[in-house]
Amino acid sequence: MAFNFLIVDDSAIVRKVVVKTLGLTNLEVGVVLQAENGRQALDLLNDHWVDLVFLDINMPIMDGMQFMDELRANEDLKDTKVVVVSTEGSRERREKLESMKICSYLRKPVTPESLSEAVHHALGVEGK
Repeated sequence: MAFNFLIVDDSAIVRKVVVKTLGLTNLEVGVVLQAENGRQALDLLNDHWVDLVFLDINMPIMDGMQFMDELRANEDLKDTKVVVVSTEGSRERREKLESMKICSYLRKPVTPESLSEAVHHALGVEGK
């Protein structure tokens, strides 16, 4: 079964690295959508099914915290699985995100192993 992903990060380079890293995992990758900020991400989620969102925290227009607030308040999207991928690791911010029911918190740069493990954990599938 192929998984659809949404990568939300204001850096095109980071988005490209995550796409490449996904390709180095044992995951069957379907569609990979990309957004530069939380607003674009919400628009994409309203039009496309994704299994998992990879979310940065610090972005212009709508940051990751604002995205999570709106995502969890949206009846149709509130159960969307989210893995945060960020350079920020303050305990306060992580605790807030965990209270918003994120699946995992990965520090940049990510490895194929950490990405694969986070996806398997979030989606409840067995690793190969």
